[in-house]
Amino acid sequence: MVYIKHTGASNCPARLMTVPQKLQCIQNSDVLQNCATKQTHFDEVAVHSAEAAALLHGDNYEAVTWLSDREVARPPRPGWSARQFRVQPVRPSRLLQEGDVISLGDRQLTVMHMPGHSRGSICLHDKDRKILFSGDVVYDGSMIDWLPYSRISDYVVSCQRLMELVDRGLVEKVLPGHFNMFGAERLYRLASNYISQAGVCHKISTCAMKSIASIALHVANSRISSQ
Repeated sequence: MVYIKHTGASNCPARLMTVPQKLQCIQNSDVLQNCATKQTHFDEVAVHSAEAAALLHGDNYEAVTWLSDREVARPPRPGWSARQFRVQPVRPSRLLQEGDVISLGDRQLTVMHMPGHSRGSICLHDKDRKILFSGDVVYDGSMIDWLPYSRISDYVVSCQRLMELVDRGLVEKVLPGHFNMFGAERLYRLASNYISQAGVCHKISTCAMKSIASIALHVANSRISSQ
């Protein structure tokens, strides 16, 4: 998902914030307070069309809502518990597709649909600066492919595309949704390592993890619905 905040001045570019689907921004107490009190305002909310329905209906199952109290630096109000948090329905202002361009005034970001982690996962490619905003698609850590809508075969294809970007010299810096930024060589290694490990054993273990995650999410969100 992409949030775009316009600065208001006609000569100033819009501000772009890519937020990982797992809502890691919740760890920021100011963001949490604003979200919980519905004070946050974005001029545009863009999402890939594959996940538009989930966003529109506030689908906490697909959004993988299982926030715990230890992940919250400061609760928004006394007595608030992480168990009360839920993704609110939002009508996206823009549906993204492969090849779309998001203009921020001083830079153009090309949408790359990279499913695997989730069905609507995207990267944003700043072709002029050779920067890739990779979100949850790739980061310097274990790539998660066991969520309800993850798909290993799609992830392999996405990783092949990442390697192609490096081979063609189109990426020099990666800004992921988690951990530190890294360069093209590390991007190639992370993508190639995933492909090499995506064999039968990995698929079997991932299937088991996905089943456990699915049950946990159903339980957690049935509890949220009953509150």
